[in-house]
Amino acid sequence: MLKDFSIQATIMGTLVAFVGFISSFAVVMQGLTAMGAAPDQVASALFVLAALMGLLGIIFPLWKRMPISCAWSTPGAALLTNVGMIEGGFSAAAGAFVLCAVLIILSGLFQPLGKAMRMIPASLANAMLAGILLSLCLAPVKAIAFNPWLGLPIVGTWMVFLMWKRLWAVPAALGAFALVLVFGVDLPPDMLSQLGSSIHPTLVPVMPTFTWHGFVSVAIPLFVVTMASQNIPGIAILKVYGYEPAPGPLFASTGVFSLVAALFGAVPVNLAAITAAMCASDEAHPDPKRRYWSAIIGGIGYILFGLLASAIIAFVAFAPPILLQAVAGLALVGAFSSSAQAAFRDADHREAAAITFLVTASGTAFLGVSGAFWGLVAGAFMLGLRRFVQQNSH
Repeated sequence: MLKDFSIQATIMGTLVAFVGFISSFAVVMQGLTAMGAAPDQVASALFVLAALMGLLGIIFPLWKRMPISCAWSTPGAALLTNVGMIEGGFSAAAGAFVLCAVLIILSGLFQPLGKAMRMIPASLANAMLAGILLSLCLAPVKAIAFNPWLGLPIVGTWMVFLMWKRLWAVPAALGAFALVLVFGVDLPPDMLSQLGSSIHPTLVPVMPTFTWHGFVSVAIPLFVVTMASQNIPGIAILKVYGYEPAPGPLFASTGVFSLVAALFGAVPVNLAAITAAMCASDEAHPDPKRRYWSAIIGGIGYILFGLLASAIIAFVAFAPPILLQAVAGLALVGAFSSSAQAAFRDADHREAAAITFLVTASGTAFLGVSGAFWGLVAGAFMLGLRRFVQQNSH
C-alpha cells in the first residue's frame, strides 16, 4: 500500500478536502439551523459529519483500492432549508434523518428498493432538486439588496474566480465573506476569546422522535435527493474513469454511517460526485491503480477540518445571516444549473418537470407535508396522465 503513495495524490487529496468542506459547510449550517438546531448542535453535527465522511473516505479506498471519495449530502441540506422547521422540532428532524439512513441501508441490501429508486424519472428527480435549490440560489441577490457594500464583494469575487479558476470560486467567495466580516461588520471586542473558547469540538447527541410528518416531509425527499444527486452519480463518475465497485455494499455502508450521524442531528453521508471526479482523474496520478491515495488524504483532511467546526461556526455567527446564505447559494449555483438543464432536456417530460419544479420551489406545504414531496407526486401524476392519454389516443 505505501508503495502506491505519491506527492501528486497527496496534493489532490488536500485540495479535495479543502474544496469539499469549505465550499459547502455553509449549506449544511443553513439547513440544520432551518430545522431548529441550536448553534452547539450545528457545530456537533458538522464535526460528526466531517469525521464520518473522513473515515469512510479512508475505509473505502483501502477496502476497494479505488479512489472512492465521500461527502455529506449538500443537496439534502439545501432541502432542509426549503422545508424549514417541522412539527416536533429538531428531535423530529433527527428522527427523519434516522429513517432516511435506514432507507439508504435497505437500498444497498435489497435490490428491489434500489431498482425502485432508479425507476424515478431522472427529469423529475432533477426538477425536484432544482426547486429545492432555487430559494438558496436567490440569497446572493438578496444579500446585495440587504447591503451592497457587504454583498457585492462576495458575489463579485465569486464571479471573477468562476471565470478564472472555477474550482476556487466558492472558497474565494468565502474568503471575501471573511474579509467583509472583519472590515465591514462591528465585531465584539472579545471576539478572539470567544473563538478560543469554541475551538474544542463538543458532541451533542440528539434524541430522535419519529413522526409521520417527518417521514413524509423530510425522510423520503432527503432519501431521494441523496441517492439521485450523490450516491448514484458517484458510482457513475467512478465508472467513467474505469472503476466499477459493486454499489450495494457502498450504499449500505454510507447508510450505516448516516445512521450514526443522525443520532447527532446530522444529514446523511454519501458517495461524492464532484470530488470523486477529482480523485479519479489523471491529475491525482497517471497510474489509475495509485489514485486511491488521493481519496485517503482527502478523508484525513475532512477529519482535521471537522476539529475546527466549532470555531468556524463561532466566527461566522458574527455576520448577518443573509451573508452566509449568500455564500451557500453561490456554492449551489452549479448544482442548480445542472439539475435544471437535466430536468428540462427531455421534451416529453418537460411539462411534468415544470410542475415538479414549481410545486417544490413554492415551498408550500399541503396537509403538513413539504412541497418537495408533493412536487414529485404532482410531476409523476402529470407524467402518468400524459402516457395514459397517448396510449388511448391510438
